[in-house]
Amino acid sequence: MIRFQRYLPILDWGSRYDRETATSDLVAAVIVTIMLIPQSLAYALLAGLPPEVGLYASILPLVAYAIFGTSRALAVGPVAVVSLMTASAVGEFAQQGTPEYLGAAIVLAFVSGLMLVLMGLFRLGFLANLLSHPVISGFITASGLLIASSQLKHLLGVPAHGHTLYDIVLSIVSHLNEVNWITFAIGFSATGFLFWVRKSLKKMLLGIGLKPFLADILTKAGPVAAVAATTILSAAFELGERGVRIVGDIPSGLPVPQLPSFDSDLWLAMAGPALLISVIGFVESVSVAQTLAAKKRQRIEPDQELVGLGASNIASAVSGGYPVTGGFARSVVNFDAGAATPAAGAFTAVGIALATLFLTPLLTFLPQATLAATIIVAVLSLVDFGAIRRTYAYSKSDFAAMAATILVTLFFGVEQGVVTGVGLSIALYLYRSSRPHTAIVGIVPGTEHFRNVDRHKVITGDSVLTLRVDESLFFANSRYLEDRVYALVAENPDIDHVVLMCPAVNAVDASALESLEEINLRLSDSDVTFHLSEVKGPVMDRLKRTDFLDHLTGQVFLSQYDALCALDPLTAHIAESRTPKKPARSAVWSGPEI
Repeated sequence: MIRFQRYLPILDWGSRYDRETATSDLVAAVIVTIMLIPQSLAYALLAGLPPEVGLYASILPLVAYAIFGTSRALAVGPVAVVSLMTASAVGEFAQQGTPEYLGAAIVLAFVSGLMLVLMGLFRLGFLANLLSHPVISGFITASGLLIASSQLKHLLGVPAHGHTLYDIVLSIVSHLNEVNWITFAIGFSATGFLFWVRKSLKKMLLGIGLKPFLADILTKAGPVAAVAATTILSAAFELGERGVRIVGDIPSGLPVPQLPSFDSDLWLAMAGPALLISVIGFVESVSVAQTLAAKKRQRIEPDQELVGLGASNIASAVSGGYPVTGGFARSVVNFDAGAATPAAGAFTAVGIALATLFLTPLLTFLPQATLAATIIVAVLSLVDFGAIRRTYAYSKSDFAAMAATILVTLFFGVEQGVVTGVGLSIALYLYRSSRPHTAIVGIVPGTEHFRNVDRHKVITGDSVLTLRVDESLFFANSRYLEDRVYALVAENPDIDHVVLMCPAVNAVDASALESLEEINLRLSDSDVTFHLSEVKGPVMDRLKRTDFLDHLTGQVFLSQYDALCALDPLTAHIAESRTPKKPARSAVWSGPEI
């Protein structure tokens, strides 16, 4: 049974499901449903799809995630960034508004789902770690700006186009003489109202004495109020006949499940974008899920999350939807509303299904400007300029990667931005891994501790050089270690012994072993003895399986203090006799590099 629970988490939490938990999940589902209806419609339009497709993508995927997902609060469905990536990918293959466009979006979801499931089954969740947080933050910030700018045409009522910031702005400027002022009034009024709702409504409602729960529901219902008010206004004054673009007829009823097209050329065309969407969607989902799980001392399984998200995307494709992932805003709302299990998502799916059956005829006169306002207010919360400033202050290399991702996404496109971000993340990782931190260390007076000579007042002798390496040794950094040792020996002709201090070395691969053998050989040619100290047990076990220790010119010491006493007893004696006036000062940790 436990083995099945690993792949079907519903068997775990479902066995303990009770009335109290169901009540919490139902309340959360009501709040999220209210929020999700206008968002689903808006994000579908952002993806270039009919609005009902957003509703379709918010039903079966939630049920699938409830069965296979491990997060108790993650709410799966259409999100802004994935919608933008869908529009960018499918737009290269077909024209918006055509059956081919919808078919390609469905295939994109199906292929993405299959990739995610396979990644989960092969336990490839660790691959998400190759994307650095600054790069992801930069990509999301750029995407937020790109999405917001792409919606300005709906707020102005102009026929603009483009997939990059430059193209969008240039197109809007060229059509400013065509602004529909009624659309402008609706769009910017709705935007201002939604910003006010997000920033001030809850505080005002609490101030007049409403209970927090009721105030929270009314605040989350702000977009629904905007949709209702502008729809009534549009219908009453027949604004559609005055140039205001409206949603139009939305088919009622639930989608009929069916398999996507199996056109091999289409599948090959969608494979690349599907992989990018899978990676970005997974990283975003896991980040949200882990953050929310930590607040309740729960945990998620990243590999099973891949399966859960994959099943959700396959379910979306089967039900006529497009790629989905875990959304930040709706997941936080789900968490704050008290969702206790993934069943809250299944209840939300029921709510969306009921809306699809009975409410869609009421949305015929909904202005697209209102949906654009909903998108703009939602995505601008993703824009974090403060992160750019903080990253610049902390790490110039991370800032360079972040800035490059932002600029490429804004001015060359979403897919290019993702590829740039992934490439820079891997490049930064390889660069840093190829240059491990090493430090010449000496003994802290009056102790048996060794610290960096550049950071602490320590004692060193002339005949013994101790080099501490602070990372595992493998093919990417072994040559750097060789060069470092040779350079230090060349600079210090009085050295008789080199001790490689290895407290942070967790592994030594075959390439690094060859480098250690080469170091031993070349030092021997220079009449310098090579030693190791503080080698960890697993590393020592692997070294014993080779003949390296048989040819080692020196010894392997249990501790660096033992090495100093054996190789340079005079320096050890001097250090022992000199008790520092402020021992806590010279030996304290002064930064990440000790």
